[in-house]
Amino acid sequence: MRLRRGFAAVGSAVLSVALLCGCSAPAPANGEADADVALPPVAGKPDYQLGGAYPPSDDVMIVGRDRAAEPAQDRYSICYVNGFQTQPGELELWDDDLLVTVDGEPLTDPDWPDEVLVDSSTADKRERILALVSPWIRGCAESGFDAVEFDNLDSFTRSEGVLDVDDNLALATAYVEVAHAAGLAAGQKNAAEFARRLHDEAGFDFAVVEECAAYQECERYRDVYGPAVVDIEYTDDLPRTWAEICDDTATPASVVLRDRDLTVEGDPEHVATHC
Repeated sequence: MRLRRGFAAVGSAVLSVALLCGCSAPAPANGEADADVALPPVAGKPDYQLGGAYPPSDDVMIVGRDRAAEPAQDRYSICYVNGFQTQPGELELWDDDLLVTVDGEPLTDPDWPDEVLVDSSTADKRERILALVSPWIRGCAESGFDAVEFDNLDSFTRSEGVLDVDDNLALATAYVEVAHAAGLAAGQKNAAEFARRLHDEAGFDFAVVEECAAYQECERYRDVYGPAVVDIEYTDDLPRTWAEICDDTATPASVVLRDRDLTVEGDPEHVATHC
């Protein structure tokens, strides 16, 4: 991640098997979403409002907000859930043994020292993590969101060898099943190098990505998800001009340029620009 910041009745048997054996639930057909969920509107202009909700501009069709916020009315709304690290201010929600520890100390994200990595290394721990996170996912649906994105899929790369990709893939599969059972599309967040596995094995429907144009990763997502890629670029890390990024055919049609802190409209640092 570069920015940062009980089972549903349907599919519970598949989830139990996936969690216990670490295998994946069946994925939707390549390039298609689950039949019961809706993908973001093709080429819809997005806004990313994790720093605080505010009324989107009239031309915005896709809005990402934190799970504690209300969805944007009359927009395709994506609910942010920190699925693989603790959310700032919520450490007390987690049992100590569900957190990655190294030398007896909780392991934090080096870029975000108020986020501790979640320990997905065993089936028992994944079941208990899912028991905590599932109500958040279902809460997104109850609030009226259309989709959910799960942040920090790549936490295993920061785990000092405690976790591996298969641990997080098994947990991601369970998250996606809960999302689909609740009627939500499931968005892969970043982790370009694992997009194919996350789509085919975990069943993700679309991608929410940060700085794929800046890091020249957009085609890796588009090869898997086609037009169902929502990209957020940041003003403080543009290797080219915004006009050049917009003119690049590899850049997803759904792209927004935001300030790094995702400030609200009216803040002096606020930027939310489209091509």
